[in-house]
Amino acid sequence: MPRRTRHAPVSAPAPSSARSPASSSVRSPGGEGRPSAATLAVTATATAVALMNYTAPMPTLPAVAAAFGTPPSAQAWLLNGTPLGLAAFLLVAGGLADAYGRRRVFLLGTLALGLTTALGALAGSTPAFTAARIAQGAASAAVLAGSLGLLAHAYPTGRDRIRATGLWGASVSGGIALGPLLAGALSLTDWRLAYGALGAGALATAATGARWLPGPEPRQTAAKRTSEAGAPHPTPYSAPRPAPRPDVMGALTLGLALAALLTALTLGRDGWLRAPVGALLLASAALTALFAAVEARSGNPMIDLALLRRPAFLASTLGALFTGLAVIGLFSVVPALLQAGTGMSALDTAWLFLLWSGTAFVAALQARRLAVRLSAAHQLALGFVLSAAGVLTFLGALEGHAGAWRLLPGLLVAGAGSGLLNAALPRLAVDSVPPERAAMGSGANNTARYIGSSAGVSLTLALATAGPDAALVASAALAVTGAALALVLARR
Repeated sequence: MPRRTRHAPVSAPAPSSARSPASSSVRSPGGEGRPSAATLAVTATATAVALMNYTAPMPTLPAVAAAFGTPPSAQAWLLNGTPLGLAAFLLVAGGLADAYGRRRVFLLGTLALGLTTALGALAGSTPAFTAARIAQGAASAAVLAGSLGLLAHAYPTGRDRIRATGLWGASVSGGIALGPLLAGALSLTDWRLAYGALGAGALATAATGARWLPGPEPRQTAAKRTSEAGAPHPTPYSAPRPAPRPDVMGALTLGLALAALLTALTLGRDGWLRAPVGALLLASAALTALFAAVEARSGNPMIDLALLRRPAFLASTLGALFTGLAVIGLFSVVPALLQAGTGMSALDTAWLFLLWSGTAFVAALQARRLAVRLSAAHQLALGFVLSAAGVLTFLGALEGHAGAWRLLPGLLVAGAGSGLLNAALPRLAVDSVPPERAAMGSGANNTARYIGSSAGVSLTLALATAGPDAALVASAALAVTGAALALVLARR
């Protein structure tokens, strides 16, 4: 009994933090509300803004390249800056979120996204714009890793988690859909306006999140419970455990490996058998091996390589990789291919892109109904098959005057497939790892997605030199491969 008396003052100032994550509440100016609902709203909004920023250059690539005088061989970097930053920093962001608090990392990432997006609007050259886009990718990494970690804490298990991750996946599709539309509309005046608007949106979301996201941090809540159970320290803040150092060497080797791979794929459009392409591919392979060695020896790795022994985690990671390669990589370039091949305007191609991404948004919202009947791995396989089927209907329609109507059925089918992928991947990401590794799981999933999308963009642009149909066939083949891998891993 003396222990209970001694600890009573600790929980009195913040009674809501002693409740379970699923049932606690936070007081708002208008009364009390559920922090889980506030968490879902804020994280989904920030994720949508991050993905709008990601897809904004798609319809404006010709205009941006013309403004900077970017040669065709370097135009892939105008699209790949953000995915490069995402891929290099997502795992670091996941580890930082688990160690320092997901709320803190999420809010800092949202703030940084607003500031770096505004800098992109002011860029005056290809290197400056690319550097700003890489910084935006790093900020988006904190947003994405922190958001799924916050959702895993707010919705621990069951149908609520399926619903929350499905809505988060829908926000991914919504951001992908709205980014090109916003950029295409504002590019009628000046393409820079889109980045100014997105920067303002990110800053507003950061301010809202600072106000409405519930605290304390998941790590601090766990410490408080330990203290109340009789730990030596009377408060969770008197002796916090030291936070591990970021895995800088891991991030550096991964970033260099990806940069070498993207440069090789970009140069490949001028000839795949040239010595520089081969040297860069070998360098990328060597740096990837070095990354694995660094992670195996690190006391605080970006990714615990032992997780790859879990079939569900492997399905999540490979599913995300092939989603980037087969789906995001192709559709990142489709608007530019349409403008070059059919003479459509940026806004016209953005509307067509909206048909694909809007269908993905609706499909992701409805995917929770399939979750009752299909495992996440089988849902992945179905998504890949639909994407491949839709893409193959584009053959012969990205050049000449076939008309937009030729694209409509395929956009709907491929959009439905993409929505299923977007809903299944976050579900697998948080379910395939222990709860305390939720942010690492989401970081690994998104890292694989953006490594795939970066490579997919460069590969699509390189293959498109032989005609857009070559890129379409490659995308469909990669999607079928992703489906086969998902089914094989589901059986394990």
